[in-house]
Order: sequence, then C-alpha cells, then structure tokens
Amino acid sequence: MEDTDKLNRIIEARMKLKSRFEEKMKLTPSVSDDAPKGSGELNRHGMPVIPIGQTATVKWPVLDLGYQPDIPLDRWRLTVNGAVENPVVLTWKDFMALPQTKDTSDFHCVTTWSKLNMHWKGVSLLDLAALVHPHEDATHIMCYGYDTYTTNISLEEALKPDVLLVHTFDGQPLAKEHGGPARMITPQLYAWKGAKWIKRIEFLTEDKLGFWEDRGYSNTAYPWRNDRYSD
Repeated sequence: MEDTDKLNRIIEARMKLKSRFEEKMKLTPSVSDDAPKGSGELNRHGMPVIPIGQTATVKWPVLDLGYQPDIPLDRWRLTVNGAVENPVVLTWKDFMALPQTKDTSDFHCVTTWSKLNMHWKGVSLLDLAALVHPHEDATHIMCYGYDTYTTNISLEEALKPDVLLVHTFDGQPLAKEHGGPARMITPQLYAWKGAKWIKRIEFLTEDKLGFWEDRGYSNTAYPWRNDRYSD
C-alpha cells in the first residue's frame, strides 16, 4: 500500500509539473523551430534526424575529462536538492524503486557525431522532480558528476519526457566508460548537457554556468541551430 501511495503521489506531482512547464516546452527550438538546420527524415519532434554539422555513427565514442570513476552500487548515492520542498538522497535501491521509463532516442555530440536509435531504460528527470517538488521560482538545474563535471539545463528542457537518468543501454547495464552506473541523457540538446556518473541534481532559482559552458560552449546547446559555442 505504501508503494502504491508513493507512486500515486509521484504521478500527481508529475502531472502538475508537466502542466506548469508545458507551454514553455512547446516553445523550445527542438520542438518549435520552423526552420531547423539538418538533413534526413523528420524525428518524432519534427526536426531533421541529422542536425546540421553532424554525421551518423554506428560506434559510440568515449569522451570524458580524463577520469572514469568506479562507483560500486552499494556506495552510489544521488542527491536531489536545492530549491525544492523535499530534498532526497537516494541509494541505488531507492533509485531503482522509482518509476522506470524505456525510450529510444538519438544522441548528438558537439564533436559532430550522432548515434541514432539508442535504446534506454532509466528514471525520468520529470519523475525525480515530482519526488522533490521544485519551488515555484525554480528555473534551472545544475547536474554534478562523480568526476567533478557540472552542466546546467533550464527546467523547460530538463523536464521533457525523453530526459532520463539511464542505467541500462540495449538491455545491458550502462558501461562505466559511458557514465555507468547512471548518467543523464538530453536527446533534444547536445550530449554534453547530460552528465555522466551523475551524483547530484541541484534545483536553482537562477541560471549558473557549468564546466563547458564556463569554457566557451553554448549555454543553450540546440543541435538544429548549430548552437555549439557562446557568442
């Protein structure tokens, strides 16, 4: 009964959050751009499947800061805090007990490669947000990795249904070199917006720059606008 009540609370909070940000989501470029740049057939959001400047690859290249942390599941923790009513620290067991989402999406790296039709399983950021109840004035999140990496995302992007904290790829546990045991994916933005080896999500009431954003990368990262670097 307790698990059912918890699930019902998450679903109710999820619907409220979705309603709160739905109009902003509809206006984001990866959904609403009437002149997107790219090639190929259209994806499920109406954008060309290959964004401008990208080349499809079968391989999944490995990119990181030169350090791949090894986090045993019994020591893994995810902190979700900041401008929220109910901050939490989740164990792996807690994380896996949350609603699980399967999705197939594309992965666009700023270094010009795209890997298409990737099969994921994980927890949606929307469900995590529903668990902690962001304050009304929350506008962004900052994601932190066990490798010290950080990246920022607006809530209208972060709360989209295809933004997941994934633990499974192609039916197998996410490999360490790709951010396992869990990483974020952001299919409608360049992939650097999805932190590998994720350990903390902080809800913010104002925007702050993350690791690459502070080093000249775009703050918004829209693939179909070739939005790679700040002006």
